[in-house]
Amino acid sequence: MKANESWFSRGKAEAEKGIPFGERVVGIAIVVFSVLMVLYLGAHQTRSTGFFTGTFGTLETLMLYGILILGIISAGLEGVFGLRLYSRLFDVFGGLILAAVCTAWLLMVFPFEFAYFADVLPGSLSFLVQWISNDVARVLMVLGIIVYLGAAIYCTIAYSFVGKKQSKTERVFDKILKQISISPKK
Repeated sequence: MKANESWFSRGKAEAEKGIPFGERVVGIAIVVFSVLMVLYLGAHQTRSTGFFTGTFGTLETLMLYGILILGIISAGLEGVFGLRLYSRLFDVFGGLILAAVCTAWLLMVFPFEFAYFADVLPGSLSFLVQWISNDVARVLMVLGIIVYLGAAIYCTIAYSFVGKKQSKTERVFDKILKQISISPKK
């Protein structure tokens, strides 16, 4: 990548190549992490650890788990199934913007008490998340909102290039099929 290369030329180059193995691994890792987070947060809800406060209602439940499900769908389309075009389409038309809105709502309501976040882990593993305080969680949520909005802009640009590349490929493929069916050899 050259220092003077524009976003548009990088997006176009991205559209012209397949999904590298490393990116697919990252997508799979996101799916696995998101599923583990659903299970981890579900354990907090079923055990009533105190992590979720009294302000954690139905809307907040839908938003919290919705963000994770959006991540599973997007990363699954690209990482597991290799469908970058559909992943970007999903991201552009709602996935990332909705995740940013949900995160902003959860930040405003903040129905969490991170003092209890490690309670569902065995004692020997609690150090992994024990350092996360309410303040750290709020900072991470603000960073998440920024990343979601930035990714929404990037994916919009990348989707337009991937869509153009795919439609050009489909037109060439359609011409080939048309030639085969119009002029069969006898």
